[in-house]
Amino acid sequence: MTLVIGILLLALVFEYINGFHDTANSIATVVSTKVLTPRQAVALSATFNLLGALWGTAVATTIGKGLVDTQFVTLPVILSALLSAIVWGLLTWWFGLPSSSSHALIGGLCGATLAASKMTWSVVHWAVVNPVTGKTEGLWPKVILPMVLAPMAGILLGFLFMALLFLVLHRATPHRVNWFFGKVQLLSASWMSFSHGTNDAQKTMGVIALTLFTSTTSGLFATLPPWLDFLKTAEFTIPVWVKVACAVTMAAGTAAGGWRIIKTVGQKMVRLQTVHGFAAQTTAAGVIQLATHYGIPLSTTHVISSSIMGVGASKRFSAVKWGIVGNMLWAWVLTLPITGLMAYGFYRLLILFVR
Repeated sequence: MTLVIGILLLALVFEYINGFHDTANSIATVVSTKVLTPRQAVALSATFNLLGALWGTAVATTIGKGLVDTQFVTLPVILSALLSAIVWGLLTWWFGLPSSSSHALIGGLCGATLAASKMTWSVVHWAVVNPVTGKTEGLWPKVILPMVLAPMAGILLGFLFMALLFLVLHRATPHRVNWFFGKVQLLSASWMSFSHGTNDAQKTMGVIALTLFTSTTSGLFATLPPWLDFLKTAEFTIPVWVKVACAVTMAAGTAAGGWRIIKTVGQKMVRLQTVHGFAAQTTAAGVIQLATHYGIPLSTTHVISSSIMGVGASKRFSAVKWGIVGNMLWAWVLTLPITGLMAYGFYRLLILFVR
């Protein structure tokens, strides 16, 4: 029982880190264009992250039972996955790199499950057909393919949307354009924050639900006192209290701010004006909402960053500082394998310690 409580607390720690690590996804553009002060932007983002986190469970279900064989998921596996994701999140935050908390958690879960199964690769659902829906699910269609396609969509759609705005606004004065998009960027920032909550907060919901399900089916909760019966989950579902706890924790993390990453995404990569910020946020929010609808645990970091690249490239190709983009790409590519290896190592250490 002590281990369960420790995992639940660690999951909320991850959610908190996810909040301040990914704050930049929602508010970097609105801060860099000076539409809102950093504190105002964080407050706005925290509010809409909270609302978004309470919306739906499709992504949580994918994380909890769609990527690995739950028969091999034990409490040490979940603990190892969380430790790996937290270490990677703090490391990339320290260096100001907007990496994916989502992929860190997924990589950790796959690596730890492989360790528990003694490298039986079939325990990872690479691509399986759901017998109920008939749709292909698993790591390839839900994670790896979107990891490639989503940034490409962000760059292309951001570029095209910005080009369309240039076409429509070519006769408008810069003062009028800045004034108008300074107002409507509040809407795009709110939608981006809401989208971030609908997708990112659900990952931790899935991990907590998986912990409760594993503890219940293994008999660990058999002797729980009646007042703790709300922890028992005989089937994989997302209890309301889990939604609320994750939503509030992510909002609190968002309120703490992630200033290092805000600087990288909103200022170092490309200089933005209000119209660019609006285009990037609207593009990213649309892509994320579509992914959430289909239960795809998308990297909101990848999407907003690539949308900013596309919008910046519409000004001129050299407007984007591609050296910084290159550093970000390395972090993106390395997240899954590094967190998988770390989780594998954490699991092996935990097993030795338990013994």
